[in-house]
Amino acid sequence: MLSILIVNWNTRNLLESCLKSIAIHAPDVEHEIILVDNASSDGSADMVRERFPNVKLIASVQNTGYAGGNNLAFGAAQGEVLLTLNPDTEFQDDSLNKALEILASHSQVGCLGIRQVGLDGRTQSSVRGFPTILGILGDVTGLGKRFPGSRLDSYRLAAFDYEKEGLAPQPMGTFLMFRRVALESVGDVHAPFDEGFPIFFNEVDLLFRLKQKGWDCLYSPVPHILHHGGESTRQVRKSMIWESHRSLVRYLRKHQGTGIGHLGLPFLAAIIYFAAFIRAKGYDAGFRS
Repeated sequence: MLSILIVNWNTRNLLESCLKSIAIHAPDVEHEIILVDNASSDGSADMVRERFPNVKLIASVQNTGYAGGNNLAFGAAQGEVLLTLNPDTEFQDDSLNKALEILASHSQVGCLGIRQVGLDGRTQSSVRGFPTILGILGDVTGLGKRFPGSRLDSYRLAAFDYEKEGLAPQPMGTFLMFRRVALESVGDVHAPFDEGFPIFFNEVDLLFRLKQKGWDCLYSPVPHILHHGGESTRQVRKSMIWESHRSLVRYLRKHQGTGIGHLGLPFLAAIIYFAAFIRAKGYDAGFRS
């Protein structure tokens, strides 16, 4: 059984298109759709009730964030395969079936990411490496782009080939298809996301923990999905810039250990926070404000 898990906040029209596309291109296997609405003010929950009665709706009275919303969905899910899907996406063919077939054919793969296509028809850059202090330094200084494939490019992965199937450290959470058995190996399958990362880097943290347990993540260019991109977060752009940068620092503190490289983290954190201040044109308390 496949569980399709969607967390929504104020993207009513895109959500409707997403759900319509699933209905049109439904997978051949038994499946369920669980929709967590994070206290939207645009009538999203009412739209789902009226037009998609087969969708299991969890209407939260408060915005629990992306991680919290997904944990609510995972807690209600019954499938052996679980797909986290953003509401600003649309299926255009039988890519759900193709993705299920690919995951089934790779026994050591715990998670699958697929090609994401923008409104311009171009393949989006949707795969990154796990953040490291050196990789982030390469990203913020621009040296990673100058030396693609080097350790300085280990985060942005400028040299990643989106035309080939292969292992991928961390595809974006827009579409991530998990095996239940893989999630069980890293903790509570009913709440796999660390809610200390409320909006960003929660899927990165989860994929890193899966990697530590020996589960690979695979990228395939064959299935694909239309991705509008960032429709929820751009509504509160300043807050989300700060939330993204704070979560990156928290990720590095959680996973970079206590080695020599860790000694440079306070300096790097200062650079990351300065970048947030510049990009957001000022300070913001972020999601929890």
